[in-house]
Amino acid sequence: MTPSAAESPAELIITGCTVLVHDDQEAVGFMEDAAIVVRDGTVAEVTSAQAVRGRAARERIDGRGQVALPGLINCHTHAPMVALRGLAEDLPTEEWFNDVVWPVESNLTEKDVELGARLACAEMIRGGVTCFADHYFAMDAVARVVAECGMRALLGEAFFSSQGPRGRERSAEFALRHRGAAGGRITTALAPHAPYTVDDPDLAATAELAREHGLPVHLHAAENRAQTDTSLARHGVTPIEVLARTGVLDTDVLIAHGTGILDRDLPVLARASGRTAVATAPRGYLKFAWPTTTPVRALREAGIPVGLATDGAASNNSLDVWESMALTSIVQKSTEGDPRWLTSRQALHHATLQSARAVGLGDSVGSIAPGRRADIVLVDLTGPHTQPVHDLAATLVHSARSADVRTTIVDGRVLMRDRELLTIDVPSVVGELEERLPALVDRGHGRRIQEYDT
Repeated sequence: MTPSAAESPAELIITGCTVLVHDDQEAVGFMEDAAIVVRDGTVAEVTSAQAVRGRAARERIDGRGQVALPGLINCHTHAPMVALRGLAEDLPTEEWFNDVVWPVESNLTEKDVELGARLACAEMIRGGVTCFADHYFAMDAVARVVAECGMRALLGEAFFSSQGPRGRERSAEFALRHRGAAGGRITTALAPHAPYTVDDPDLAATAELAREHGLPVHLHAAENRAQTDTSLARHGVTPIEVLARTGVLDTDVLIAHGTGILDRDLPVLARASGRTAVATAPRGYLKFAWPTTTPVRALREAGIPVGLATDGAASNNSLDVWESMALTSIVQKSTEGDPRWLTSRQALHHATLQSARAVGLGDSVGSIAPGRRADIVLVDLTGPHTQPVHDLAATLVHSARSADVRTTIVDGRVLMRDRELLTIDVPSVVGELEERLPALVDRGHGRRIQEYDT
C-alpha cells in the first residue's frame, strides 16, 4: 500500500529552534521551541518541536540555540565585482568610476565574471543570503553559477546607450532566455544602467519591452544628490521624473540607491502604476561621503518598499547584508534625529518581507510560513557577543553577525551546514581568479567602458 503524502517522510525537518514569524499585520514575532517541516522545497508546517517528535524525515537539523530566519535578500549588487574588492579605495565617485572601475571593466571576460560570481555566491551563502538581485555584464555566466550553487536570483544584463540598440536588445534576450531557469529560482529583469548613461529614447524603449514581455526593470537612479542636482540643471527634471516621463514607472521597477530622491519625487513614485521599490546600501554611501542617504521613512510613508542591499564589493568591500541591516537602522536613526525610528523589528521587516517585495518575490519568499518557498537560515546565538538576550530582535540586528549563520537553505536544499559550504569549492575559485588578476586589473590601455559625467 502506498503511503499518503501526509505519511511519507518530510524532505527536511528543523527542530528546537526559535522561528521569526509574521502575524496577519506583518508584525515580526518569534515562536520558541518550534519546528519547520519542508516538503517539495516549500514550508509545509511551522509547529512545535513536540509535534514533530518521531516524525519521519529524509534530513533533520537540530536547531537548538539557533534562530530560524527567512533567507536574507541582497536587493542590489554586482556580484562579479568581488574581483575588484579593495582596488579603488578612498576616491570620490567620479574618480572611482573613471580612473579605476570603468577602465578595469573594459578588460572583463566571461570567465572573470563567472569566477567573481562564484566567489560572491560563496560569500553570500556564508552570510545567510539566499537570493540576490544582480545587475552586470556577461550575465549568462552568472546564471550558470546560480543554477549550479543553488541560490535564488533576479538577474539583469546591464547596458548603456553608448552601446547602441544592441545593448538593449542583449538585455532583453538575456531576460527572456533565462526567465524561470534553475527550476524557477532565476527570475530576470531588463537592466538599463541609469538615466545619466541611458538616454530617454532608450529608457522609453526599455519600458515598452518590459510591458510587452511582463518583465521588471532594475536600474540605478538618483543614486546621490549630485546626480539629481545635475539632472535638474541640465534637463529641468529629477532622475525620478525622467523615469516617469519615459514610462519606466509604468512597469515594475527596482531602483538602486535613491539617496538623491527629493520630496518632489515622492508623489511621483507613489503614483507609479507599476510595482516600485528602492534598494538601499548604506555602507557605500558612507564610504563615498555622500551627504544624504536613502529616505527610508519618507518612502515607507509613500508606500514604497525599501529592500536591503550591499551594492558591489568594489565599493562596499563586502556582500554582508547583515551589516546593511544594522547600518540601515543606525543611519536612519541619525538622519531622522529620532532613536525611535527604524527599530530592530522594523529593520527585520525590511530585511525579510520588504526585501522580498523589492525583488518581485513577495508572494513566495520573505517569511517562514506554510506555502512559502523554504529559503531559511539558522543563526547561532550562543556566542558571548550575543548573550544575554533581553530583546531578541535587537540581538539579531545589532549584536549578531553574518558569521553567526550556521546553516543556509534554499528551496529546501541545504547549501551550507554548520558553516561548511556544500555547493562551491572556494579554494579552487580563489586560485583560478588570482591567476587572472594581472590581466583583469591592467589600466595601461587607456580604455573605459563608459564616462561618468554627472
